[in-house]
Amino acid sequence: MLNYIINMDSIFYLFVGVMFISGLSVFCSMRKHLLLTLLSLEFLVLILFLSFFSFLSSFGHENYFGLIFLTFSVCEGALGLSILVSMIRSHGNDNISSLSALVW
Repeated sequence: MLNYIINMDSIFYLFVGVMFISGLSVFCSMRKHLLLTLLSLEFLVLILFLSFFSFLSSFGHENYFGLIFLTFSVCEGALGLSILVSMIRSHGNDNISSLSALVW
């Protein structure tokens, strides 16, 4: 018989931590394409929202902070997509290395 009981909250937080680390590694490794960078940023924002929601709901607080967080994340996504569209219109692709000001 097992001497310890695995708590479901600890499994959830471990799962969220692994997802956050994997999203952060994809964000750091995909620095040449702006679209993949924006997708990994949105993945990180969703993981942060999931952790904020579970943290606030475990204490019985209101979820207005989650609504504010989602509003700012939607604004961030719209701004990123507008930068992507303007970059594709001016340069023809989403490679960051094609910009002359940001040559690595």
